[in-house]
Amino acid sequence: MTVPAAPVPPTPAQHSAPPRRAMVLAAGLGLRMRPLTLNTPKPLIPVMGRTLLDRALDHLERANVETAVVNTHYKGEMIAAHLAERTTPPAIILSPEETALETGGGIKRALPHLGADPFLAVNADILWLDGPVPAIQRMADHWDPETMDALLLLMSTTRAVGYEGLGDFQMDPEGNLVRREESRVAPFVYAGVQIVKPELFGDSPDGAFSMNVLWDRAMAAGRLRGIAHDGLWYHVGTPAALQETEGLLAMDGMRPFWP
Repeated sequence: MTVPAAPVPPTPAQHSAPPRRAMVLAAGLGLRMRPLTLNTPKPLIPVMGRTLLDRALDHLERANVETAVVNTHYKGEMIAAHLAERTTPPAIILSPEETALETGGGIKRALPHLGADPFLAVNADILWLDGPVPAIQRMADHWDPETMDALLLLMSTTRAVGYEGLGDFQMDPEGNLVRREESRVAPFVYAGVQIVKPELFGDSPDGAFSMNVLWDRAMAAGRLRGIAHDGLWYHVGTPAALQETEGLLAMDGMRPFWP
């Protein structure tokens, strides 16, 4: 009997280059993380000795992202001082907000720094570990600007550590997304990483608004896609979830400063 050959992993030459610019969303209030965020913004909360913000930037560095625009609001001066001490890529551009603009408004305000090409947007208060191929590289390989305006990294709700919500999306085998129906459970939650076209922000609202507004617009046009994360993902939303996450990482032999 002939045994089928194991699939050959893609070589670097087969990979698509990730976007060279990224938006890092770091302006949230971190209300559910209180009392830890009374004196420290949530992106600067350490997990196993390294801040959530640095962990997000570490992923961008490994993806060869050259420039990251970081928006700030709550205790923004602390974030600015922290980033001034970072000596490794990517280069940082701050986008301070006097009034919190939410996810969509914050990115729209930073568009002049992000250029005309599709860019990454990463939440600064999440923690993920890559699978065999880094998540950002998998997204770059999956990205098709001819058919997509946004590509979202999604996590299975059954595998999301610390997540207690009902999920965000249904996803078909081609990656097309449908919103969770009210009072129903959906199998995927947004994992906090996306590739998005700047054109999606055309005719978007002024001031504060959520990315959900633009995702719904892309979904209605059939141009919103998702890709399931194949690594680990931690919803570090509360002090209890932080404690659980650090306990699990320690059990897995995770060192305080990874990678």
